[in-house]
Amino acid sequence: MKYFPESALVQLEFDKIQALLQDHCKTELGTQMAIDLRLHTHIDYVKAALQQAHEYKQLILLQEHFPNDHVLNLHTELRLLSIQGAVLTGDQAMSIRKLAESMHSIVRFFDHDRRIQYSGLYDVIKDTYYEKKITALIDEVLDETGQVRDNASPELAKIRISLFRKRTELRRVFDRILQKLQKLNYLADQEEAFLNGRRVVAIYAENKRMIKGIIHGESDTRKTAFLEPEETIELNNDIQSLEREEGREVYRILKALTGSLSGYNELLNGYYQILGTYDFIRAKAKLALDMDGNYPSLVPHAQLHLIQAYHPLLLLYNRKNSKPTVPVSISLDKDAHILVISGPNAGGKTVTLKTIGLIQLMLQSGLLVPVHPSSQLGIFKQLMIHIGDTQSLEFELSTYSSHLKNMKYFMETANGRTLFFIDELGSGSDPNLGGAFAEVIMEELAKKHAFGVVTTHYLNLKVMANKVKGIINGAMGFNEETLMPMYKLMIGKPGSSYTFSIAERIGLNPALIARAKKLVDEGHFQLDKLLNKAEQDLQKVESKEKELQKLVKENEKLKREYEILSDKEKKHQQITFLKLQNQIKENDLAYLKDMERKLKQIVVEWKRASDSNDREKVMKQAEILLFRRREKQINEKHNKKVQDKFEEVGREVKVGDQVKILTNRQVGRLIEIREKRGIVQLGNIPINVKLSDLVVVREKPAEPVD
Repeated sequence: MKYFPESALVQLEFDKIQALLQDHCKTELGTQMAIDLRLHTHIDYVKAALQQAHEYKQLILLQEHFPNDHVLNLHTELRLLSIQGAVLTGDQAMSIRKLAESMHSIVRFFDHDRRIQYSGLYDVIKDTYYEKKITALIDEVLDETGQVRDNASPELAKIRISLFRKRTELRRVFDRILQKLQKLNYLADQEEAFLNGRRVVAIYAENKRMIKGIIHGESDTRKTAFLEPEETIELNNDIQSLEREEGREVYRILKALTGSLSGYNELLNGYYQILGTYDFIRAKAKLALDMDGNYPSLVPHAQLHLIQAYHPLLLLYNRKNSKPTVPVSISLDKDAHILVISGPNAGGKTVTLKTIGLIQLMLQSGLLVPVHPSSQLGIFKQLMIHIGDTQSLEFELSTYSSHLKNMKYFMETANGRTLFFIDELGSGSDPNLGGAFAEVIMEELAKKHAFGVVTTHYLNLKVMANKVKGIINGAMGFNEETLMPMYKLMIGKPGSSYTFSIAERIGLNPALIARAKKLVDEGHFQLDKLLNKAEQDLQKVESKEKELQKLVKENEKLKREYEILSDKEKKHQQITFLKLQNQIKENDLAYLKDMERKLKQIVVEWKRASDSNDREKVMKQAEILLFRRREKQINEKHNKKVQDKFEEVGREVKVGDQVKILTNRQVGRLIEIREKRGIVQLGNIPINVKLSDLVVVREKPAEPVD
C-alpha cells in the first residue's frame, strides 16, 4: 500500500500499534515480524491474516491450549547447521530437539476436526511434516540433560569405564592418605581441593616439607599449601589422559550428530519459521483482546462501513483511566465517498478522522480492528493524509504553501482506490480565498472518485456538500447547555462552530458579542444560527427516540417474561398430568402384581384340594378376589360423581336437609329424626342411619359456558 507523506503512519500512530504488538511477542522471529509489519492490498492475504488472528483469539476465549509454549530463539543453532564442519554443543542439540518436539505437538493438535475448525491456523503447517528421525538421532547420542550418553560409541564406553575405575582407585588411595595426615594433624580446615584438574590435599604450610609430593599452590594468607601426594601423581596423570581422550571422542560424536542434523537444516528452518509465525499470530490475538478487536466483513471494492468503531489507543487510555469512549459509525461508498465533518474545536473531528485512518491501516496489515463484527471494509491501494501544521523549514515553505503543495499531490494522484484525510482544509490563508480553493480541491477529489474525510469550519464547504455529488456532511455533537463536546458523529447535516454560544456561556461582554455579530455577514450568521438550532433539535429528537427505544425494549422484555411464565405454567400442567398418569399406572401395576401373586396361590391351593368342599372354598376366594376390584372401581366412580355434583355445607343436620350418607356416599332427603338416628329418603326407600354418618350437602352451581 502506498502512503503519503512518509510520516503518514506516524501521524496516524500506527507505530504505537506496532509497539503494542511487539510487547506481546515472545520470540525473536515473532518480534521481527511485528517490526516488519506491512500494509497489503491483496484481499486474499488480508483475509488469511485476519482469519488466523481471529481463530487464535477464539482459542484463547475458549481456553483451548495451543502447543507453542517454548520460547525458542535458535538463530545461532540453525546457522551452525548450515556451516560445514561446525559442531553443536549438547545444549544446542537439545534446543533443536525442543524445536522438533514443538512441531510434533502442533501437528498432533490439528486433528481432522481442528483442521476444519481452525483452517486458517492449519494453513501455516499444511505444507510441512514432522520428521521423527530428528529426535531419534539426538536421543541416540544425548540424554535428557544434554550430556553425551556412555553408549554413544564403543570407544566412549571403554574410555568412561576406564575413567570410573581410575577415579575409584584414586579415591581409595586419597582416603588412606587423608586418614594418615589427619592422625599427624597436618591437614588444614578444608582438607582437600582440585587445582588444575588434579586432586590435592590442603595442609598447613609449615608441614609441606614433611610430605612427598608436588606443591600446586598456596592460599592467599600463605598459611595453607595445596599438595599432590606422591602416591596419587601417576593416577592423576592417567585420569587427565583419559579425560582428554573422552573430550576428543565426545567432540567427534557431536560433530557426527551435527553433520546428520544438517541434512534436515531446511526442514528445521521451516519449523523455526512456523513457530515464529504462530507466536506472531498469538500476539495479534492478544492485542485484539486488549482493544476489543474483531474480524469485520471484507469486500473487494473500495468501501467503508464502520459500525461502533473505536480509536484503539484512545480506548486503551480511557479504559485505564476508567473513562468512557464514544464510538463512531460511518458509511462511505461510491455514491457518498467524501465526508465533510464540521463542528466546534475540541469536539472530536480530528480524533474521528484518525480513528478511521488507523483502523484502515490496521486492517490492511492483518490486525483485528475495534469495530462491530458486522462492519464492512474494502481494500485501498493508497492512503494520503494532511493533518496539522506541515510547514517545511527545509524548503522554506509557509504553512499554506505546504498545504497547497500537498493538495496538488492529492489531486494529481488520487483515484477510486484512494483513501485520503485532510484536517482543516483551506486553513492558513484568507478565509474567503482559502475557502474558494478548498471548494476547488473538494470538487477535483470528488471527480476522481476518491474516498476521504475532511474536517473544516468553512461554511461554503458545508453548503457544497449538499450540491456536489459524492460529498456528504457530518457534524460532531455539542451540548450547548454544558458547553461540552459529545464526541458523537452525526451524518447527513453540517455542524455549527458555536462561536457566539460559547462566547455567551463563558460570560463575554454582551456588547462585544453584539458588535461581533454585526461584523459578520448576515447570511453567514443566520446559517450558523440555523445549524446551531437544527443540531440542538436533532439532539432532542434523538433523546426522545432513545426514550421510545427504551420503552419498546422494556415492553419486549415484559412480553418475553410473560411468554416464559406462560411456557412454564404449561410445562407444569403437563408434568402434573404425566405424574398423575404415572401414579395411576404404578397403582395398576402394583395391583396386577398382587393379583398375580394371589391367583398363583389360589391355583396351588386348588391343586392341593382333595375334595369338592375344599375346592368350593378355593373358588369363593377367587370370586372375592376377582370381583372385589370391580366393586371397588364402581364405588370410586360413584363417589367421584357425588363429589363433583355436591359440596358439603358444614352444619348440623335438620329435617328437610339434603344429606349424604358417609358409609355408602348416597345422597337423599332427611325426613325424620329419632334420638341419635335419622330416616333418609333415598328414592322410594327410607333408610335408618346414624346422625353421625350424615352430612348436609348442596348441589354445586353450574359452571358458566364460554
